[in-house]
Amino acid sequence: MPGLQIRRRWLTVEAIAWISAVVLLTYAGARYFDGVVGRRQAMRDFVQQHTSDDQPPPSELRTSEPADMSLWSPQRVKAWQAAVILPRPAPLAVLRIPKIHLEVPVLEGTDDVTLDRALGHIEQTAALGAVGNAGIAGHRDGYFRGLKDIVPGDLIELDTGRGVDRYRIDRTWIVTPDDVSVLDPTPERTLTLVTCYPFYFIGSAPQRFIVRATSLTSP
Repeated sequence: MPGLQIRRRWLTVEAIAWISAVVLLTYAGARYFDGVVGRRQAMRDFVQQHTSDDQPPPSELRTSEPADMSLWSPQRVKAWQAAVILPRPAPLAVLRIPKIHLEVPVLEGTDDVTLDRALGHIEQTAALGAVGNAGIAGHRDGYFRGLKDIVPGDLIELDTGRGVDRYRIDRTWIVTPDDVSVLDPTPERTLTLVTCYPFYFIGSAPQRFIVRATSLTSP
């Protein structure tokens, strides 16, 4: 009899464990689904914002697939899942880097929530697609981790809704966090991508990784 009671207790514990696992998996799946839907909605918002009723969206303004998070840190994935389901501002542009299969909205600002959900246009730098030096920031353990594989000559596309500007990467280099000269104005249409470095550093990264690209089209 005692043995039967013990067996029943173990069966009850096992049943509770299975139920808990199913609940957790369902919750995780729902959060991921919400994040994917949120990102796709951001792309649709971008299309609607920059397309008139009588003009069909350019083919470049397609709804993207879910972000490839295979290189992301677990903490960054969690932060993205929390941020992407918040109320969505319309993106300023969509940045694409074919070399690393990156396609991501660019929002205004570089606060934590913005960079958790997308890339951020750095305040007081040139407007995206305009003449001058437009700065774009991203997390090294999120969307911008793939920059570790970028080399001069690789291409960047910036879709502002008015058209797609194409840029060629001129150089990459490493600076200290206080070196803001990388955002100095330029006479030509330029993109400067900024992220922390080293890419896999644990803790607050001591340096910044810079990518400079120049437009292939005339102003």
